[in-house]
Amino acid sequence: MSAEYPLFALSEEHQEIRKAIRELCDAKVAPYAAAVDEDARYPQEAHDALVASDFYAPHVPEEYGGVGADALATVLVIEEIARADVSASLIPAVNKLGSLPVQIGGSEELKKKYLGALAAGEGGFSYCLSEPDAGSDAAAQKTRAVRDGDGPDAGWVLNGVKRWITNAGVSEYYTVLAVTDPEKRSKGISAFVVERSDPGVSFGAPEKKLGIKGSPTREVYFDNVRIPADRLIGEEGRGFEYAMKTLDHTRITIAAQAVGVAQGALDYTLGYIKERQQFGKPIASFQGIEFMIADMGMKIEAARQMTYAAAGRSERGDADLTFFGAAAKAFASDVAMQVTTDAVQLLGGYGFTRDYPVERMMRDAKITQIYEGTNQVQRIVMARQLLAGVQSEI
Repeated sequence: MSAEYPLFALSEEHQEIRKAIRELCDAKVAPYAAAVDEDARYPQEAHDALVASDFYAPHVPEEYGGVGADALATVLVIEEIARADVSASLIPAVNKLGSLPVQIGGSEELKKKYLGALAAGEGGFSYCLSEPDAGSDAAAQKTRAVRDGDGPDAGWVLNGVKRWITNAGVSEYYTVLAVTDPEKRSKGISAFVVERSDPGVSFGAPEKKLGIKGSPTREVYFDNVRIPADRLIGEEGRGFEYAMKTLDHTRITIAAQAVGVAQGALDYTLGYIKERQQFGKPIASFQGIEFMIADMGMKIEAARQMTYAAAGRSERGDADLTFFGAAAKAFASDVAMQVTTDAVQLLGGYGFTRDYPVERMMRDAKITQIYEGTNQVQRIVMARQLLAGVQSEI
């Protein structure tokens, strides 16, 4: 798909993508969102619909069997799914997060094998970076990878624990960051592809979470997991570099989730306040409520435009991508939290019950301020980019 589109407007192709994914979500994602949350189960209906419609991993390039969606198209897909169900939006989002290190640094053989399988819907791709003692300090890895053998039978043996791994146990493939040279800190970290079926791979119990209950979050354990040497992604010692480059691109998908859930909350609220009568007229006619919904709409649109601008930089690989990715993620997620909270307020007591979707949206929105780097960390990233003079005008 072309990365060329008119300034501050979606191309006809991008508009068609939005229309198609919205129709799909209205029919096959939204109807199951409440049950997915209530039962804390994987959104299999959404999974199957996304695979069937090529929205499962739209970012995979055409040469590896994918549809080759550009960064903006991928953002549109994730935004529209999140409008219906944030848990389901993590399917394409995490598939991009998990597989992008392979796309950035992997050999052609690795790309053909794993990106091809992902594009064919043969298994999801998760990202194993965080550890019990390595969260915001992602370079403080303890998971180890040690060389084993020589020649054709050479391989690596992995031992360690990864925490907060999205879709763990469901995904077939995992990009795993592990220390290969403890003396070099971040430059001693390498990246590997591990398969769910590899002997020694196991999973912890699903975390009991505030939101995104339909997306399983588990620890992943590596107990003497031996993998072939060709599962090393790119060069030894460059894994942390690939991981950070990945986050520059994928933080924009979190911004898209945030925009989507905020829009979903506003859409539902608008319908409610036009129907809800108090003092003999719809509450939408009260000026105090008009001010609230105006602010909600204004902030969502600002977040959306920042997210789309960041997506353009992701597609082009601009020098200021790191700033824009962090800015879009931080701003949009803060907006999502405020908008969904205001939506609950506008529904009053009804908003506080599970019979209405806005309380789920508020719970789901919270994680967008936390994962792929807390918003406090995003502000550090932005400040360092500004101090380094890496910023350009739109």
